[in-house]
Amino acid sequence: MADITITDPISGTPGGAPDEKAGLAANGQKIIIGLALMAAVAVCITLVFRFVGQERERDMLAWQTRLGIVAASRAAAVDDWLARQFEEVQALAANPTLAVYLGQIEPGRDAGAAERGYLGNLLKVTAARTGFESRAKGPDVRANVQRIGVGGLMLLDMQGRLIVSTPNPPPNEGALRTFIGALSRGKAPAEPRMMLDIHRGPAGELVAGFAAPIYAVQSDPRPENRIGYVLGIKPLAAELHPLMKQPGAVEQSAEAILIRRAQDVIEYLTPLIDGAEPLARKLAVNTPSLAAAHALAHPGAFAQSRDYRGRDVLMTSVRIADSPWTLLYKVDRAEALGASEARLQRLLAIFLLVIALAAATIVAVWYKGASHRASVAADRFQDLANRFGQQRNFLRLLTDNQPSANAIIDANGVYRFANERAARRAGMSKDDMLGKTVHSVLGADVAKQYEKLNQGAIEHKRPAAALHRFEADGLVSYFQSKHVPMPAAEDLVDTVLLVEDDITDVMKERERRERTLYELVDTLVTVVDRRDPYAAHHSQRVAMVAEAIAEEMDLGEVLVETSEVAGKLLNIGKILVPTELLTKTGRLTEEEIAMVRDSIQTSAELIQRIEFDGPVYETLRQCQERWDGSGTPAGRREGDILVTARVVAVANAFVAMVSPRAHRDGVDLDAATEALLTEVGKAYDRRVVAALINFLENKGGRAQWAKLLAEDETRQDG
Repeated sequence: MADITITDPISGTPGGAPDEKAGLAANGQKIIIGLALMAAVAVCITLVFRFVGQERERDMLAWQTRLGIVAASRAAAVDDWLARQFEEVQALAANPTLAVYLGQIEPGRDAGAAERGYLGNLLKVTAARTGFESRAKGPDVRANVQRIGVGGLMLLDMQGRLIVSTPNPPPNEGALRTFIGALSRGKAPAEPRMMLDIHRGPAGELVAGFAAPIYAVQSDPRPENRIGYVLGIKPLAAELHPLMKQPGAVEQSAEAILIRRAQDVIEYLTPLIDGAEPLARKLAVNTPSLAAAHALAHPGAFAQSRDYRGRDVLMTSVRIADSPWTLLYKVDRAEALGASEARLQRLLAIFLLVIALAAATIVAVWYKGASHRASVAADRFQDLANRFGQQRNFLRLLTDNQPSANAIIDANGVYRFANERAARRAGMSKDDMLGKTVHSVLGADVAKQYEKLNQGAIEHKRPAAALHRFEADGLVSYFQSKHVPMPAAEDLVDTVLLVEDDITDVMKERERRERTLYELVDTLVTVVDRRDPYAAHHSQRVAMVAEAIAEEMDLGEVLVETSEVAGKLLNIGKILVPTELLTKTGRLTEEEIAMVRDSIQTSAELIQRIEFDGPVYETLRQCQERWDGSGTPAGRREGDILVTARVVAVANAFVAMVSPRAHRDGVDLDAATEALLTEVGKAYDRRVVAALINFLENKGGRAQWAKLLAEDETRQDG
């Protein structure tokens, strides 16, 4: 009988004869497949953790924005309230009749009864209108029972003696007595905000004081010309404490608090959410991780700290200008991030479970399929493909519930994956997006920006991010994109994970704040123009010329805008220059010229705390510096002077020369440019003067300026 040999139909090797090379090849294949599977699992796990981390970062950024907006809103409300209190006492102090009558009354004498009556009625009416009126504490009976005043308005002489007051003024003791003593000795806080800080009065009420000096009639506002003070004491519970509540806030643990530092402790000045009364709680400045300590040390910063109850909170703060107060706004971290953290933990668990199931499935199918014949293996591979399809659909279901648009794009700009949010952004289905380029899905403008960022992320092997502004059909939208490079598996091209968030609402709110800021700038310029009619429109024209010069020099958007805004704000310091000096028709004295000239440095000081996109404050500080180093205030020279300051200096000199003033006529354009050229290398930068001349001669500047001068003559004739 002949021997029978069984042959393997795949390898062609006899079944009964061992093949050492085939065995080694099979083992090598198993090792390679195992390593590839482990690498794929590691990549998937890395991407999952990276995705969860990005979601946490996005949630924190959203809370930082939200807390910052609310804190700024409450701080603005407090600052407005403070400004109103000072405006009321300052308006009363500026009443000329009050100054006249006060000068006619001598303390301790019965003379001046009519004047006292008039002043008493004036204080009573003003107190009723402004909220300084307050009832005294104690029974209102005809008996020898002391009633303690809480608030009111008072007129004091320079020795701190009470001249006239509203009925039932607070007793002169404690903090009030100390503050009045400081007024009489000239050691009170400097103008414009002379304030008696928050304290508890003799009646136990939380109060604060606001003072303004009274000057003799027709005298300059100098300390030696003071004849007394208006002092208002106001209870705070009815007006200040409600300002800590943010309208529309839904967080139960959200809390706005006014705090201040007193030596080594922090005092809480407003009611607390745990029921503590104002000034009842004081904590040491060095308390570990204390939110209030961080707020005082880093105003405006966002952080995670612990509040006075020891709870973890998200917080930010804002300094209240011209006061010892800082506004702290916080929310419990558990309430803010609890739901989000639970969602991310569930998502992480699901992702890891899916990866584990997928890996286990791949191993099982591969292991079983490798031991079967080709026909059986084909069936198994089809089954595996179906399972992968189900898992892909499951992953899509998970990612479709994310608030961000997620997509995987390869190095050729082709979509490999997209979630539901990305499909809605593109205006097509997810399946239709696969295999298409970014150019065909989102358009040329978007593709140009995204493909550049994708290539950079792949080339440098690190994430890239950018903010984008798109305009279509008259609608403007803003998107923030993150481009995370994904390691390429074997035989696959490099890919990038694109995470895209629509931040249009946030950016429009920012633009609204910027518009409000520049409307305030225009309002300040209008106030200056009204006080100095002979120099009306000077600031707008300096801004116009400075903007034209900066554009001619191609300084870029931020520096062009800085030059324009600094030109507008150049003369707001004239608010502090007497009106009679601004409208004087005769020749100015050296002292008067110096006062007007120094008003530019005053302008810089007035806007020092305002945040602009460019160096507006530094520009105003340096615009009186000279090219040769002989200017003020620091004697800078040449390259040490900001280019925007050099631009504003030339624009201001040009507008001043060609514009008529109360004490002289304006010169013509040729004479003005000739004068500027003679000062090149001494006072001015040659490039700036050349840019101005080019604007006048070649960019329509002469015609534009002639039109402005003609409008001036028309207004004067009218």
